[in-house]
Amino acid sequence: MDAIAIINAAINGFVIGTLMALPVLAITMVFGIAKFPNAAAGDYMTLGAYSAIAVQTFVSSSLVLGVIAACVVTALVSVFFYMWVFRALESRSNISRLIASIGVAFVVRNTITFFAGHDQQNLNVPLVRAWNFDGIRILPTDVYIVLVGSAALGLVFYILHGTPLGRSMRAVADNPDLASVSGIRSRRVMLYLWTLCGAFCGLGGVLLGIKAVVLPDLGFELLMPMFAAVILGGIGSPLGAVVGTLLFSVSQEIGSLYVGPSYKIVMAFMVLLLVLLIRPQGIFGRILAAR
Repeated sequence: MDAIAIINAAINGFVIGTLMALPVLAITMVFGIAKFPNAAAGDYMTLGAYSAIAVQTFVSSSLVLGVIAACVVTALVSVFFYMWVFRALESRSNISRLIASIGVAFVVRNTITFFAGHDQQNLNVPLVRAWNFDGIRILPTDVYIVLVGSAALGLVFYILHGTPLGRSMRAVADNPDLASVSGIRSRRVMLYLWTLCGAFCGLGGVLLGIKAVVLPDLGFELLMPMFAAVILGGIGSPLGAVVGTLLFSVSQEIGSLYVGPSYKIVMAFMVLLLVLLIRPQGIFGRILAAR
């Protein structure tokens, strides 16, 4: 295979991995703090993309305004379903909350379909010419996606490690009872958690909508790769979520050169299986003992 083609595939995988890291990080944060995998994250991405399209269609063609609207809408919807569904199930098993999140995903997806239909939609973005460096092609749009995605990821890590809110989140994740005794209001922490997760899923959906055709199943089709990236990086590890997503996305794109786009996810899952055979807890995960 030509080295230039591999480099171009790796660059495309890096771009997709950067935007995908946002919802994957949201899944990891919910798993680390609320202790269950949120299967609605993919459909929150779809909601974000459609929110931006709605703003561009009915309000303004500004993509920036669409991004802001997407983050706000998905954050509000995320908090709404936490208040209405997940808070009521806090004392139930993780499986119960996982099944509830699948139900939330169906509600979001079918609501989008009811109002928007099944027709393909596109975000209004300027057409640009790719930069060509001796065959290595880089789209200016991809550079903007990487910059925005990296800035958002940096903001998440700053919140987690440089603010009192982040310290409260990590305390609740480590020991909810001890955090409560220490005066940390876990209910407020959960509200902030679901707000952040909704906003970053929405942002990831808009960035994905810039590169892909927007359909009601856009985020749902990415749910399994996102879960696989979480496992690959290490369940509950924010840094592992980002690294795992980048590795997963790059391996998909490079693998598609050899087996075709229809089988690229198979190649990525082969990478996942190899890592899990060597390091079952994932790249940055920890082995937990149970008695």
